[in-house]
Amino acid sequence: MATRTSLPGVATCLAWTAVGGDILFIEASRTPGKGKLQLTGQLGDVMRESAQAALTLIKARAGALSIDPKLLEASDIHIHVPGGATPKDGPSAGTAMFAALVSLLLGRKLRSDTAMTGEISLRGQVLPVGGIREKVVAAAAAGLKRVLLPARNRHDFDDIPEAARSVLDFIWLETVDDVLENALE
Repeated sequence: MATRTSLPGVATCLAWTAVGGDILFIEASRTPGKGKLQLTGQLGDVMRESAQAALTLIKARAGALSIDPKLLEASDIHIHVPGGATPKDGPSAGTAMFAALVSLLLGRKLRSDTAMTGEISLRGQVLPVGGIREKVVAAAAAGLKRVLLPARNRHDFDDIPEAARSVLDFIWLETVDDVLENALE
């Protein structure tokens, strides 16, 4: 896990699949360009929209995030989700995409012991998602120590097996500011 997230621009995301929870890595890269966004990794429409929402939110908050708006204008951004043979869709990667992009643009790594899930809004809110039980079980099985989850999913906590609850710290997110506060090294 640590080697996968050892560079800025890589976030660990919790995903739901037909066979249970899974861990995905969201990788972001920047090249000289004109502000274009490229997405790869067999992403569905909803996941593509999450990436666009994350980038738009960063552009809108660039000053508050200490990101030079000129850097964004003069860069092309590429978001890749490895495992291209597996289709991926859903809004759950919004927090991880936002975190990966901010990490990349600030040159700061994200914590390797932490994974996240949650949809984001253009106002910076973290919205609830499904599959919390399966996602948290996957995080525990992967040896992670912390999970960042939407605060609006607190009602799902009792559904999480005690074996997973006992080995993980739970951080409940209201806004994308909470994501950065708890995910950036």
